[in-house]
Amino acid sequence: MAGAGLTAGVVAAQESEDFQARVQGAYIVQHKPAFAAAYSGARSLSPLAERSYSFTTTALLGWRAWRGGELYLNPELAQGVPLSGLTGLGGFSNGEATRASGAQLSAYRARAFLRQTWGAGGETERVDSDLNQLAGTVDRRRLVLTVGNLSVLDVFDDNSYSHDARTQFLNASLVTHGAYDYAADARGYSWGAALEYFDGDWAIRAGRFAQPREPNQQALDPRIGSRYGDQIEIERAHRIADRPGRLRLLVFRNQAVMASYRDALARAQLEGGVPDLATVRSGLRAKRGIGLNLEQELVPGVGLFARAMRADGGTETHAFTEIDQSRSLGVVVQGGRWGRPADTVGLALARNALSSTHREYLAAGGLGFFVGDGRLTYGAERIAEVFYRLSAGAGLWLTLDHQRIVRPAYNADRGPVSVTSLRVQFAY
Repeated sequence: MAGAGLTAGVVAAQESEDFQARVQGAYIVQHKPAFAAAYSGARSLSPLAERSYSFTTTALLGWRAWRGGELYLNPELAQGVPLSGLTGLGGFSNGEATRASGAQLSAYRARAFLRQTWGAGGETERVDSDLNQLAGTVDRRRLVLTVGNLSVLDVFDDNSYSHDARTQFLNASLVTHGAYDYAADARGYSWGAALEYFDGDWAIRAGRFAQPREPNQQALDPRIGSRYGDQIEIERAHRIADRPGRLRLLVFRNQAVMASYRDALARAQLEGGVPDLATVRSGLRAKRGIGLNLEQELVPGVGLFARAMRADGGTETHAFTEIDQSRSLGVVVQGGRWGRPADTVGLALARNALSSTHREYLAAGGLGFFVGDGRLTYGAERIAEVFYRLSAGAGLWLTLDHQRIVRPAYNADRGPVSVTSLRVQFAY
């Protein structure tokens, strides 16, 4: 398993290993010029020119404590200041920005988890050494339990071409399904458990994780029996024209104290004023979503990915982005095709959309946690991103990235916006 933000950079060739000690991190600086905006609100992306940065680094410690049992610990450092305080976009321009909680360097435990594997016979396959993954051999038919402190994205919605803002696409709506409101604290981590069953080309996994006490806050609610994020994913490996690929079907169901956009609109109509989610946030409410995830090698060194998800748009965002429907499509090309095998080029498009009640709420002046311009001329948010990742040798990569965002925060009266980024990533 390679975790979110931990999927690329170092792969060792040893047959097996019982201990792992590595470090990976990234410094990302972003700039956006001034752009046209007919008006701005409390949660708008600033129309003025801005610079932002994030710095995150993670130590990865792993130990094979007994047969089939692996223990992992990831201390992490983070620092940074996002564009406009991380407001004004459905798809954040820097997927690492949520970990960087301010201009002061913070140290915390990102992960501390156990992975237990039980073989069930059949042929064996090799597991390469990677970040938070010890090299070895496993049965193709096996049961894997992961339990502890980790990210839901460490287990669910993986994709070889688009899953890691440290090494691949930067925009948060390309790291995973933009509409996947997965359980997490403000840094993207949670406590919980996932059980996976692998049988050759098939895999099925299910997990339950703790929700934050309040939307998009750091403190998690320990009452995981009644306040939780559940997900089930079915995965099928295949070959098309002898090229490997994978298709994943993911469903999720969250249960927590969440507000309804319809309730907020009804209360504002009855009492007057602007609708406010905080005034109707009481009682447990469920939120659901379903999505498809495809990765496909086209020719050696060239891969395609696509995602599409539709989530319950009647309930507020609780832990991720303010996106109710998301689609993305992209291509990644390895540099071996022009004599630089450690380089990568990527091009992707994303379309983020809102439900009708979510639109009405924002148009009436309501504020979400991340978006709210005071009013709204609705249009789907569209993002195009292109990057070149250059290997500088000795575990160092430099990436130049450009994003073009049309109708930021779903508002046709604002934008378009350009965001240019430089990323320095290291892995040892």
